[in-house]
Amino acid sequence: MNTLPPLAERVRPRKLSEVIGQKHLLANGSPISTFVSRNMLPSLILWGPPGVGKTTMATLLAGELGRDFYSISAVHSGVKDIREVIERARHRDLLSKGAPVLFIDEIHRFSKSQQDSLLHAVESGWVTLVGATTENPSFEVISPLLSRCQVYVLQALSGEELMEIMQQAIQKDAFLKTKHIQFVSTHSLFRASGGDARKLLNILDLAVQSVPSLEVNITDELIAELVQKKSATYDKNG
Repeated sequence: MNTLPPLAERVRPRKLSEVIGQKHLLANGSPISTFVSRNMLPSLILWGPPGVGKTTMATLLAGELGRDFYSISAVHSGVKDIREVIERARHRDLLSKGAPVLFIDEIHRFSKSQQDSLLHAVESGWVTLVGATTENPSFEVISPLLSRCQVYVLQALSGEELMEIMQQAIQKDAFLKTKHIQFVSTHSLFRASGGDARKLLNILDLAVQSVPSLEVNITDELIAELVQKKSATYDKNG
């Protein structure tokens, strides 16, 4: 089973209605729902902790609006990469499809000069910027760029939402469907995930794969043992 993609990728939502959590942004009458119903999208900054749906929301929003989607990571990209993407976006048919969505993960890691390179494209409407950050954008995003964006805060997922995400995964994933999974205790699972849905699903996947039988009981003891073993495989150099 090690050849399978991570569970979080296998069960990634395919439409906004499948996203669990963030009802203040996704429910009927909320900002994201309104954008979709009106076929419009301003530039956005999505601010929230890891694993709460920032990347998923940006991708699905572009898809439901029929926009071209470009994604770059602030960790691996520089000004040259930004300019290349913007140049490609300029030559798209903006009238029929609307401005492409340029998604920048961890936008708070961009330097001032990197953020400056986005200003003209955003202001001219060549791209619609959607930035994701785990840091307060008021301190990490330059004022001229921030003034051109709407900032929305994504909330940490509750225990009930995390459980719903796991139950959804069990119903959707072909591999998990082959098992009979019971949640005997979830304290260690929630604690190890730190409220990060991506990490939660991947720990669940590891737990299920570690049990050879069709009957899988998720317990605090099983999760604690697995997480401890995984941590022990890394030294100080990773």
